[in-house]
Amino acid sequence: MAAYVYTSLKLHIDPEKFYVEALDSNELMIIDRVSYEITLVENKGQIPPSAITRTIFGIMGVVRLIASPYLIVITKVSKVGDVEHHPIWRVEDTQVIPYTRSVDHLNDQQKQANHDYLRMIEEVLRQNGYYFSSTYDLTHTQQRLNNTSAEFLTFPLYERADQRFVWNGHLLREFTSQPELHRFILPVLHGYVVIKQCHVNQRPFKLIVISRRCCYRAGVRYYMRGADFEGHTANYVETEQIMDYEGSRGSFVQTRGSVPLHWSQRPNLKYKPTPIISTALKQQDGFQRHFDSQIVLYGRQIGVNLLDQKGFENKLVRAYEDAVKNSNSDNIRIESFDFHRECRALQWHRLSLLMDRLAEDQAKMGYYLCRSDGSVARLQDAVFRTNCIDCLDRTNVVQSMLARRSLQSQLQEVGILSLGERLEDHNDFEFIYKNLWADNADALAKQYAGTGALKTDYTRTGRRTIPGLLMDGYNSAIRYMKNNFYDGFRQDAIDLFVGNYIVDEAECINKPCPLQQPRSVRYTVVTWIFPQLSWTGVGIAIAHRARADWSLQLLYVLFWGMASITTLAIVYYNGIEFVDKPKLTQAKAKRE
Repeated sequence: MAAYVYTSLKLHIDPEKFYVEALDSNELMIIDRVSYEITLVENKGQIPPSAITRTIFGIMGVVRLIASPYLIVITKVSKVGDVEHHPIWRVEDTQVIPYTRSVDHLNDQQKQANHDYLRMIEEVLRQNGYYFSSTYDLTHTQQRLNNTSAEFLTFPLYERADQRFVWNGHLLREFTSQPELHRFILPVLHGYVVIKQCHVNQRPFKLIVISRRCCYRAGVRYYMRGADFEGHTANYVETEQIMDYEGSRGSFVQTRGSVPLHWSQRPNLKYKPTPIISTALKQQDGFQRHFDSQIVLYGRQIGVNLLDQKGFENKLVRAYEDAVKNSNSDNIRIESFDFHRECRALQWHRLSLLMDRLAEDQAKMGYYLCRSDGSVARLQDAVFRTNCIDCLDRTNVVQSMLARRSLQSQLQEVGILSLGERLEDHNDFEFIYKNLWADNADALAKQYAGTGALKTDYTRTGRRTIPGLLMDGYNSAIRYMKNNFYDGFRQDAIDLFVGNYIVDEAECINKPCPLQQPRSVRYTVVTWIFPQLSWTGVGIAIAHRARADWSLQLLYVLFWGMASITTLAIVYYNGIEFVDKPKLTQAKAKRE
């Protein structure tokens, strides 16, 4: 029997227990709010009549904070569409419910820390892009699912899921230790899923894009770069494009991820902080671990490197190319293309140069194609691994172009397009296709960088536009503000959510709270003393304005103008002390 998870549920809240009722079975899961014990029974008569009842669509999991554990449930969903007749759902709203009924047992510091931790969990849950299916494994590609055994398909969804893409894996640990609860254990994907009904030559087919964000080395733009010791890279995303026509399904898979070396790029108030490549760590080890795992999963790796080949990005280009050369592997090839230089002055047609250089690799790697009778016509035996500095804007443009070329070949093979016919000649489909990939770009960019993607006017229209350039400027300004002044909190929130940091219930008792870290003397001077002096100066200016002559007023304005410029210069020069930095990773390092 195929595995599935209950998503038609009632949550009954009692002062002592949570009762999770499966509406399409006799099973009742009981969570004790005092002992934290979880039991499964088939007696729904245990539900107290006085319990508060609400409809839920799944359990995201449990997170333990200082006050108590908190149960996270899905309270609102919307249907994205169907994949092979399996409904796919997007999480629209959640609720975080404490086990404890009061926080009076905490001291003031603990109450504040618990409140901050709760804000972090809610911050991550507010992000768009959580998806699930109760009957279909969203974490695996079509080709991987086809290569599995019939027995594998009977395993519980959580057990057979690709753990790289189960974003609530840490939250589910309270349940996964009890196999009998498997129908309540819902793996949730983070990224983007879109399903569109399309027509080409009056023939209907379904186009699906699934982007799966990896929960290993998860984080935000500047605080999570490069690779870790195990070879996991920042902003790693597997994107699969699926074509479904009369039971035949084609699939083309691509990946993206930060340059797989040990490097960092911490915010410091500069518009583009300089990347720092570690000299203390063995670069080849992390690089090799990353590509060893990628080759096992996907086959031969074609690295599409879109970094600038001058300026600070060039250091990464050279280090990346050296690592590929030193690997002596026939399964790794890198194609470097200076996107900004080649396409400067809006010469976006020059992307065809890159596409020509990748054409032979794409023809060799192919794509997955399964006929309506279940026979496999083609397999994809290699993958394009694309990167730029963020693995967002430039990467999105190139991935959409590679995916279109693969789709065109698939549609020709199943008979929707004739040989030599191009998708670009079908305007209605092109509009759907371009906007679909631009929406994918926006979703992934918001999750990593805090704003929509740049350059999406090209993805949507096939050309750069003045409104698109203006929107890029706006998004760049918003990114600057968020990356410098808000992303420390966001990084802490993600670390807490995915389990990189575990809250100690004894925090803030006879020792400092991790979230309360002292600032430097410079920060104190600039952010406290100068504003006090400024307001004092304003008061003096107002008091003496009537009897002061114009030369004295001018001198006063010049003095305070220079003081302001000096302060801004001090802040900019010491920028790393004024940005919002993560606190939990430092606390974890001290604890260990």
